[in-house]
Amino acid sequence: MSLLSSWPFRGFLARNTDHFFCLRRSFCATGLRLQDGPVPRSSSQPNTIDIEGPSVNPNDLQPLNRPLGVRERPTTIVKTRTERMKALMDQDVRLAERRHLYGFDLDARRIKEASKGYFHDMNMTRKHGGKTWIAPKVLIREDKALYLPNISGKSLDDKQKRNTTTMCFGRITVLAMLGTQISELHVKGFVGATNARFSSNPLYQYVQINLQENLLKSFLVNLFANSLRNVVPPSLQANYLVSSQNMEYVREPLGMTNSKVGYVYLIDENLRIRWGGCADATVEETQALESCTGVLLKRIPGTK
Repeated sequence: MSLLSSWPFRGFLARNTDHFFCLRRSFCATGLRLQDGPVPRSSSQPNTIDIEGPSVNPNDLQPLNRPLGVRERPTTIVKTRTERMKALMDQDVRLAERRHLYGFDLDARRIKEASKGYFHDMNMTRKHGGKTWIAPKVLIREDKALYLPNISGKSLDDKQKRNTTTMCFGRITVLAMLGTQISELHVKGFVGATNARFSSNPLYQYVQINLQENLLKSFLVNLFANSLRNVVPPSLQANYLVSSQNMEYVREPLGMTNSKVGYVYLIDENLRIRWGGCADATVEETQALESCTGVLLKRIPGTK
């Protein structure tokens, strides 16, 4: 409590100004407004009223408002040991990694993976089922679209190592990112109609990537690969990759902010991401994927 409240000229000060210096028990001068009661305003000050704005629900999902992918064209060239050492000695590279590991993006707008709790992704599935954005109704413009990063893994049919850059170039690809049983249900909701319509087209393919970044989970998936072959149809096993690639630095560019849900991308013949969807598919999103796939197939020279 301020000592000034017991002074006889408190009312005099209150009539002449809204702010004044009061003495605290710590004998420090600080500029505070009196909280003991309302302070009368001068007649020269205009009267103000509070106007309520429109109510906004922060939980409403918003449409995808940016292209998905990376700016660098993917390559299958593996860096040599000398190139990797040169990158480690680069100050800009080390600074970017340090900012990432310490929890902040380059523009300090969001918290990175290092600051997330262990059950963060699971807890986020309680909100809209883990869905964070609504898929676009039309294709992302070609001049604005970004590239799909190179993702490698072992094929389910012959266990040979393959990569998306080689598989997807020159063809229209619907690519699904899996990791959990829930994500498999998410993906089926997106691709069912599209696969049924275009699976006979030689320029169309459906690629699934079972991504297991955790070493223990990756070991278990490879250990029970035979059981996985019994679940995946033989016609899809050649394009089913089991990958343990570290996706930490490309999750945000791809919009893969939740490792528990499924993600679907439409890739054109030049490896650009032209459409994307996540989590539970709505009827409009399923129709949009089918329509956009048909548009890309018609644009390839020599196709009807």
